[in-house]
Amino acid sequence: MSWILAILIFSLIVIFHELGHFLLAKRGGIRVNEFSLGMGPVLLSRQIGETRYSLRLLPFGGSCMMEGEDGDYETEEDSMGREALPQTGAAVKSAGETYGPGELPAYSFGAKSVWTRISVVAAGPIFNFILAFFLALFIVGSIGYDAPVIVDVMEGYAAEEAGMQPGDRIVRMNNTNIHVYREISLYVQMHQGETTTVTYEREGEQHTVVLEPMQDEDGSWYLGFLGSGVRTRGNVFQTLYYSAYEVKYWISTTMKSLGMLIGGKVGADDVSGPVGIVNAIGETYEASRQDGAFYVWLNMLNISILLSANLGVMNLLPLPALDGGRLVFLFLEVIRRGKRVDPEKEGMVHFVGLMLLMALMVFVMFNDFRNIL
Repeated sequence: MSWILAILIFSLIVIFHELGHFLLAKRGGIRVNEFSLGMGPVLLSRQIGETRYSLRLLPFGGSCMMEGEDGDYETEEDSMGREALPQTGAAVKSAGETYGPGELPAYSFGAKSVWTRISVVAAGPIFNFILAFFLALFIVGSIGYDAPVIVDVMEGYAAEEAGMQPGDRIVRMNNTNIHVYREISLYVQMHQGETTTVTYEREGEQHTVVLEPMQDEDGSWYLGFLGSGVRTRGNVFQTLYYSAYEVKYWISTTMKSLGMLIGGKVGADDVSGPVGIVNAIGETYEASRQDGAFYVWLNMLNISILLSANLGVMNLLPLPALDGGRLVFLFLEVIRRGKRVDPEKEGMVHFVGLMLLMALMVFVMFNDFRNIL
């Protein structure tokens, strides 16, 4: 069951990502040669108009192949079903002829303005954030948001000594604004052992205290107050606001986790790939199905929000072969006032990046199997 759920979740996220590229490409007058779900050998394929829609064997991944995106072009006959004719530095015009510089087909990716190309490349990650928002609407609309309200104060810890009480609402920790209780847990986790200035609200008035964390026997750090995780349902505007904030929370969490990974605060064993994610989905399903289908649904939505936001952030990283890496070259073109980086050099950079990315994926999958076993 975990594999079925994982394939459904991954497929939804990937389709929405590629749909962003697809719709903006169509809007910009760029021909899309193939829109596919999955990677590897083709299982099903159908040509509709100028685009071939394909389902491929491996369910993790997808593509929106635009005319001339990687410097390859095809003839009209090729676009209707025959394999494309790859060309380096030139486009096929007709048999034996090529397009010269500045003479690319009007429907090709490279012939469009730099801002049109930027919008097409950025649309994939942006659509992931949009998907995460709509999924968050279901959760926040159904069970509300986790308000940052204290339900208990631990005896002998800094919060009790500072006079904090159950019912106090945390609004700020040092320079970090707090909107949901999960942000408190995340802040303490990422600033373990640090003195924290906490601003809280009680009966409409704000109070500020300085808390010194204390370490428990298990090595964990505590400021001395606890939340229950009870969610609060709001009106329509609060539902929209906290749904957007749900997406922001996961974007922020992903970026902070990347920072911790780069800074050496977390190790390679803490990184999960597709296999690890499938395992996590399975564990979540088994833990929640005893509570009923509704809670299975909510937990799967929550995982989908996390993965969609994560994919959006990861694709915006300025690394070769990712959308963020392509955006770097496009913004360089803007800075250079329309002077493009040599397509062959850019293609080589992305190719090397893709090989490194594949090597990383192999390592992550090996790490997943090692952690599971």
